[in-house]
Amino acid sequence: MQPTRSSGPEWAHLYEVAASQGGYFSARQAQEVGYSLPLLAHHMKRGRIQRARRGIFRLTYYPAGEHEDLIVLWLWSEQAGVFSHETALLLQDLSDALPAVNHLTLPAAWARRRLRVPEGVRLYYADVSESERRWVGNVPITSPLRTLMDCVKAHVSPEFIHAAHQQILQRGLVSPTELQNASCWLPSSDLRSST
Repeated sequence: MQPTRSSGPEWAHLYEVAASQGGYFSARQAQEVGYSLPLLAHHMKRGRIQRARRGIFRLTYYPAGEHEDLIVLWLWSEQAGVFSHETALLLQDLSDALPAVNHLTLPAAWARRRLRVPEGVRLYYADVSESERRWVGNVPITSPLRTLMDCVKAHVSPEFIHAAHQQILQRGLVSPTELQNASCWLPSSDLRSST
């Protein structure tokens, strides 16, 4: 026998969704657990939730966590995006890169969409497989090898690429065979320094 679910909104269901995302949730997710937009507005007036940006909300009393700004951007991307390039370098501690913007890769099919891109975000369009994803807290990032290849293709500063390459080798984040197979992506100076 399947558990029955009430047809009305239950705070516990909304809380469960938000708790898995650092206290944040989208309007679409709220509607999926029975919360209409007017009901969300009611809870905003009562102080139980706050608007983080259009269509994205936060439980007011949920403890603050790491990378909240990135969680909001990930929810903006309808959970389809993955943080990449220099943002992924930073989150994986692969180099000293301190990007001025957040780098987010969206599915290739999204390139045709007209998006209102949040300020401080640089978008890329490519399909990132599950095997090329990792999680840092509540946000998805590209794997170390995918991050390195993306940075090479995007002409990120060679010093950051070199540092990332060295960190990947030293920390054993990718097998030597995988790194060797990807060597065609790496500048020859990085290959010489890794042998």
